[in-house]
Amino acid sequence: MKLGIRGKLFIVFLSLIATCIGIAYWAMRSQLERGVSERVRRGLATHTAMVANQVGSLRTSPDDFDAWDLLADEMGRIGSVRVSFVRTDGVVVGDSDVSRLALRNLENHASRPEIRDAMLNGMGHAERRSATLREPMAYVAIRVRNGAVGATPVQSSMNPGTFDGVVRLATPLSDIEASLTELRQALGVAILLALVMAVLLSSLAAQLASRGIRTLVDAAGRMARGDLNVRIGMSGTDEFAQLSLALDQLAQGLSNTVGELSEERDRLGAILRGMQEGVLVLDVNGSVTLTNPALREMLLLGHEAIGRTVLEVVRHAELKELLDRAVTSPEAVSAVIEVVGLKPRVLLVRAARLRTEEDGVFAVFVDVTEMRRLESLRRDFVANVSHELRTPVAAILSATETIEAASEQDNQARRRFLPIIARNAQRLGQLVEDLLEISRIESRELKLHLEKIDLSVGVEHAVALFLERADKRSLTILQEVEPERFWVIADRRALEHVLTNLIDNAVKYSSQGGTIRTFAEASSGFIRFSIEDSGPGIPSKHLPRLFERFYRVDAGRSRELGGTGLGLAIVKHMTEAMKGTVSVESTEKIGTTFSVSLRSAAVEPGA
Repeated sequence: MKLGIRGKLFIVFLSLIATCIGIAYWAMRSQLERGVSERVRRGLATHTAMVANQVGSLRTSPDDFDAWDLLADEMGRIGSVRVSFVRTDGVVVGDSDVSRLALRNLENHASRPEIRDAMLNGMGHAERRSATLREPMAYVAIRVRNGAVGATPVQSSMNPGTFDGVVRLATPLSDIEASLTELRQALGVAILLALVMAVLLSSLAAQLASRGIRTLVDAAGRMARGDLNVRIGMSGTDEFAQLSLALDQLAQGLSNTVGELSEERDRLGAILRGMQEGVLVLDVNGSVTLTNPALREMLLLGHEAIGRTVLEVVRHAELKELLDRAVTSPEAVSAVIEVVGLKPRVLLVRAARLRTEEDGVFAVFVDVTEMRRLESLRRDFVANVSHELRTPVAAILSATETIEAASEQDNQARRRFLPIIARNAQRLGQLVEDLLEISRIESRELKLHLEKIDLSVGVEHAVALFLERADKRSLTILQEVEPERFWVIADRRALEHVLTNLIDNAVKYSSQGGTIRTFAEASSGFIRFSIEDSGPGIPSKHLPRLFERFYRVDAGRSRELGGTGLGLAIVKHMTEAMKGTVSVESTEKIGTTFSVSLRSAAVEPGA
């Protein structure tokens, strides 16, 4: 069982008190036993001296056994002790515990230690087992000589006929032991009461002593669990009060420090969360210790990446090699890596060793995928523009040189080549205009004014622009967009541009004598406008790239028909700028349908 501070203090206090009581008990017991024994001996000696004084005054013959034995019996009964009279020759002439008949058969007592000491020194005492009574006894013997007590002789002429010998008194040691037993019992009861008081006092002392400690322990525990607002405020000048003050100061200091660290952590976390660049930190063992949301999005990582190695979470040999070089390189290292998978990316990675006691690696990932794509688009754009400009410019130059070389009277040459110059100049003008238009769209310089527009009106205006061209090719344009029914949210100029581009393409690529159909339908908050032609159709492999700039299904035919390769790209950008979408469906040898979905203005017919 685990003891608390109160239990330990209780045991300590109780042990101290019990030890002191035990030492006091044994010291008192030894002292009292010696005192009792000494009092018994002194009492026995006093009694012996009194008997000796009485015997010294008697004028009874030492050979009168009956008289002396009767006297011994009488005195023994009065004093409750054994009384013996022994002559100087060691013969016992009287004994209170021996009958008269057995008295003459007693062995000589001259060799008894107390008798011997009394004969020599006037008094003797001993504690031994009685050879006569067969039990432990305490003896005191006093010499009586010619009526005088003690060792000093008196002239026999002065006290003729008096006793000359030893008066001996004895008492059983069992009586002394009984007295000591009573004393021990009394001491035992006192000790027991003292122990009970010790238990109560120890418990009270432990309670009082542990109260402050429990308060301190409770406060320290709450601090350890994170409650740094706890304050003890213990009064006094003792060590507990000083410790209380120190803990309060410690809690205040920790609270301030934790607050500062929390602010710093939140600030760092906000920075990491707001960064578009990915951040990766590895420890000295190469395990991931920190990633930010941008990196997790780039590499499709989860929070389970923490604690794992780079190869376990990314499996990219070039990245692992770069991070390994950063560990040994004194300077930062960088490289461009390509990540394949669900989201292929091109990343610029810059890594450096952390300058700490236990060096790790810090790496920053910059997603340059879009930059690479834009760079590729720029190169393709420059190449396409150069290619597109080269043909009309060459045609214009060639026609101009031919005209210059012809004679002034050669009107036939002028009539032949001037239309070529005009057509290619117009194509150049259209190309420049389209380039400027798409530039404005991509640079967000195109300002749209979104409003409610009747789609049928826009379609009608756009179709009117191409009726003459359609008649020349015997094309029929069917307008099936009902007036006042399909209202869209769009920019008037942008909508006109989208419609004219799509109808222009339909007229260009429809077969001779074919039909172009325009129609619309409402669906889920959008109006879907479609232009269906009866042209040769577009192979399915070309459909995904149809809205790219300068992409042509048949480059030769497109240039022949005056296309710049930017019309559908402009349609896509303008439609998306109006929060809409554009799509295409085509079947070879049957025809193509372009569809534009714009937000519905939710206006009922006739509104």
